[in-house]
Amino acid sequence: MFEILMAAPITFAIIIANVAYSMIGFSNSNFFEANYLRVDEIVNKNQWYRLLTSGFLHVGPGHLLLNMLTLFFFGPYLELRLLGPTNYLLVYFAALIAGGAWAVLENYKRLDYSAVGASGAVSGILISFCLFEPFSMIYLFMILPMPAIVFGIAFISYSAFASGNEESRIGHEAHLGGAVAGLLVTMLLYPGIMTKLVSQITGIFAGLG
Repeated sequence: MFEILMAAPITFAIIIANVAYSMIGFSNSNFFEANYLRVDEIVNKNQWYRLLTSGFLHVGPGHLLLNMLTLFFFGPYLELRLLGPTNYLLVYFAALIAGGAWAVLENYKRLDYSAVGASGAVSGILISFCLFEPFSMIYLFMILPMPAIVFGIAFISYSAFASGNEESRIGHEAHLGGAVAGLLVTMLLYPGIMTKLVSQITGIFAGLG
């Protein structure tokens, strides 16, 4: 595991930053409250920096572990083989900020709405991977295998459906905003990727015919 991260310095640095920032937040409530995403602080006090800082905080070790494990599995491959370090950073931070912004836009009338986590950024990384490797298998909950393209469509569709649900404790808004940003930024960086994706899909169906 350590060798993989050392070979992918951007992913390694992002994971270290998330762990360090979150650990401070776990033990220092003032630090947490100054950096988490809260609609009231952003809309009424223009504390837009929270769109960025909240993406490095987590509510607990389990939340942090889930996001960092996902980043560990997909980040190095994107950084080293598909996107390259610079484009990888662009996708990650565009998705992180877009996820927070989407959450604020969805909930701008709910001034007490709050959120934390790297889920928006990780969602963008996942969707970017799906564009490059549509038929690689992704294991949902590390158990159920499905092609990446199916996962990507299902993930965005469910996030859109569940977004804005006031009863949910999951940040579907950030997931949706991050996923859309990951999709759009990857398409902008690689204009031919959709043509390649369609070609791969039609090739699969042609082979089945």
